[in-house]
Amino acid sequence: MEFVLASRPLLAVLVSLLAAILIVVCGRWPNLREGWTLLAAVTKFGLVFSLLGDVLGGRTPGVTLFEVSPGIALALRVDALGISFALSASLLWILTSVYSIGYMRSLGEGHQTRYFASFAICLSSTIGIAFAANLLTFIIFYEMLTIATYPLVVHKGTPEALASGQKYLVYLLTGGGALLLAVAWVRNIAPTLDFQPGGILPAATGATELALLLILFVVGVGVKAGLMPLHSWLPAAMVAPTPVSALLHAVAVVKAGVFGLARVTGFVFGADMLQRSGAINPVAALAAATILLASLLAMAQDNLKRRLAYSTIGHLSYIVLGIVLVTPDAWRGGLFHIVTHAAMKITLFFCAGAIYAKTHRENISELDGIGKQMPVTLGAFGVASLGLAGVPPLGGFLSKWFLAGGTLAAEQPALLAVLIISGLLNAAYLFPIVYRAFFRHSDQFTKFAEASPLMVVPLCLTTLLSVGLGIFPDAFFKWFSLANETAISVLQVAVK
Repeated sequence: MEFVLASRPLLAVLVSLLAAILIVVCGRWPNLREGWTLLAAVTKFGLVFSLLGDVLGGRTPGVTLFEVSPGIALALRVDALGISFALSASLLWILTSVYSIGYMRSLGEGHQTRYFASFAICLSSTIGIAFAANLLTFIIFYEMLTIATYPLVVHKGTPEALASGQKYLVYLLTGGGALLLAVAWVRNIAPTLDFQPGGILPAATGATELALLLILFVVGVGVKAGLMPLHSWLPAAMVAPTPVSALLHAVAVVKAGVFGLARVTGFVFGADMLQRSGAINPVAALAAATILLASLLAMAQDNLKRRLAYSTIGHLSYIVLGIVLVTPDAWRGGLFHIVTHAAMKITLFFCAGAIYAKTHRENISELDGIGKQMPVTLGAFGVASLGLAGVPPLGGFLSKWFLAGGTLAAEQPALLAVLIISGLLNAAYLFPIVYRAFFRHSDQFTKFAEASPLMVVPLCLTTLLSVGLGIFPDAFFKWFSLANETAISVLQVAVK
């Protein structure tokens, strides 16, 4: 029993890898195949949740798999930052798995065995990223996530899908190369690769070396985080099935990018070193530009998923901005926005998928009056839209409130203006969709007909989560406490 308890971080990673094998073996029997998917999702979440009490109690459960060379090991360790990401990803995987079953069956999609197996490997990679104890372990799972997601992006096998998959690999593997070079550089100058609050780089690191390292890391994780101009793979990947879009935008891939930036900023460089060097100012400016440009580009998109894709690019840079400002409120807001954005954005993609599964409509201009036919789906879309715009009492308001406080603490009123303007732009590109759905007349949608309950129930639950995170931010999973604890552990080192 003691061995099992000590191995929970490893088991949380391995359970969906085992499921991927069983999914392939049972590919001829859809019910059994999907049963393995659901069992793995629930088991993974249970294992991750079982670690929450340890972390809140001040412990960091971990396991070393093997030593690669003296002082470098493949190892897992669970801290507040890691378990917050892992809880969000594993909980939403359960709902995404149920939704995927309804979506794939409703549309009669092919290659479902490959789809569910790839999904399982992606979630193993995500938990490995969350629990990585050092840069070596992080980059292994980070690249594993890139490769595992590729079959999902090209799932339809059309020329457009294959071209999008090629762009996806070029961008993300190039970013992975930059990250690998950065890790090798850190290994050459730092005493360890293990993540430590306050950073691991020597205090004597020169300003030029620091700047070059930061560029490599920002490129390495910024590709997945959708920072402009590294973002164009993300709208192109919308050719994938909608549950994959939800995975890309809410659960795993892009969140691995912003999570990686938090690891690098707080646990490799250290807030104190970055503040003294001024190296984070260009990154903050890049994030601010991305927020505004992505919001403007979203307004120009008629395709619903592409509009949501540009919205994601903008909201990821909210998180980037919070992280690089390195003030307590900015970190709280940025890390909490990882969770609140996940709940709200997965709701919007679930709604888009439900609309497509029922009507085969993809463009916003084709959705006049659809709220009368699908009131539950479009009602959920409206609630999540309010959250993304920062309207209380949804979770998006709370994370943006702390981000705004962080800009003031950093004496950056221009960045506060960016947050306010982007909130208005969020409303400008999302609210017209809801208006069209409920207040424009059309003879196309006259009969009540929601999508499969396997799709509608998950989107209702993610809507409730979006609301609950604003009213009870610390209920059940303590996400706000985990964000706060991470901010304190990283920034108190800078204060000292």
